[in-house]
Amino acid sequence: MKRTAARLADGREILYYDTDDGAARAFPDTRALDSSATVTTSEVRRDPLLGDAVVIASHRQGRTHLPPADACPLCPSTPGRTSEIPAPDYEVAVFENRYPSLAGDTGRCEVICFTPDHGTSFAGLDEERAALVLAAWTDRTAELAAREGIRQVYCFENRGTETGVTLAHPHGQIYAFPYVTPRTTRMLAGVAAHRERTGGNLFEEVVARELADGSRVVLEGGHWTAFVPYAARWPYEVHLYPRLRVPDLPALGDDARAEFPRVYLELLRRFDRLFDRPEPTPYISAWHQAPTDAGRDRDDFALHLELFTVRRAADKLKYLAGTESGMEAFMNDVRPEDAAARLREVASR
Repeated sequence: MKRTAARLADGREILYYDTDDGAARAFPDTRALDSSATVTTSEVRRDPLLGDAVVIASHRQGRTHLPPADACPLCPSTPGRTSEIPAPDYEVAVFENRYPSLAGDTGRCEVICFTPDHGTSFAGLDEERAALVLAAWTDRTAELAAREGIRQVYCFENRGTETGVTLAHPHGQIYAFPYVTPRTTRMLAGVAAHRERTGGNLFEEVVARELADGSRVVLEGGHWTAFVPYAARWPYEVHLYPRLRVPDLPALGDDARAEFPRVYLELLRRFDRLFDRPEPTPYISAWHQAPTDAGRDRDDFALHLELFTVRRAADKLKYLAGTESGMEAFMNDVRPEDAAARLREVASR
């Protein structure tokens, strides 16, 4: 993998990732951008009752929202039309978000573009490109986690306007948080309590139980296991774990890294076959990684990916209604065992 670093006109960093060591990507950004326009006014506030951190980012109200394809800021630049990516072509590109929720003392937000092809999706990539995306996620996780003040790195993709996407181009985001996120904090509390009671690792036992039961297992590889969780919150939700527990992406072994593209692309393609609809299935794909701080929490954590869709049927969406939004009490309309059976049914032939 070759990594090429450059700067955009307003000083933001852009990185190109290529499989070809000879790729030339250092093209100048010719736009007249004001560096002061990207200064964030974000602040992190702490909820006094729950203890959760909340980011206040009112400056993001003016960010780009669903532009037409010929004005996409994530496509390569062309003569007469410049974008966020100055190069006329790329494989994978990562750059600092122009409208970041987190920046400076409050962290960092990056955009990762999986392909220059506006009309495809991650599921349409080949295994070589998916492996390059994994390499980019890994590189960004390692670099951002090493920065002072960063406590957790989160790589994720939202696909489909139903999930709140504001740009249709195949892309994801990488957030470097100055705190451990609320969901991870709750996971770690459960893992610590289990260790105190039993001496075992809860992540490992959850995976072992799913494999022993088998009814919710969706896909097994030599180095990855995918299953619908016993208490799934979303109609179609899959958790993907490496067989060997590691805290984060940089710690993945070579065998798991090599197998990941095939397994992950198969899961995404199954999601697209869930419903009899012409458009792709909307989903959120989220990497859960350990906090960056050395210690018991990091040692006990298990890297995993959670993939779920907000669609519960061909003509129905799963909205977060009063119980979910108001009380975080999820009500699932699809039995996890039925969801797993359907995801096995739509396997590639």
